[in-house]
Amino acid sequence: MSIRVNVDVMMARRKLSLTELSGRVGITLANLSILKTGKAKAVRFETLDALCRALDCQPGDLLEYVPESEE
Repeated sequence: MSIRVNVDVMMARRKLSLTELSGRVGITLANLSILKTGKAKAVRFETLDALCRALDCQPGDLLEYVPESEE
């Protein structure tokens, strides 16, 4: 897939654990882990909004387009 998810990068910058972010965002550890590892097929805008609020960032900080030739 050409979309890279950088939730782990933002978590490291904010020094947040998966458990702490899960509590702030209100999604399960399993679902957050799927998103963090880039295995999610979709992201709800509601979830993206909650992640941006919890991580104090913009959607573009979490999602990045990478052409398939660069993967």
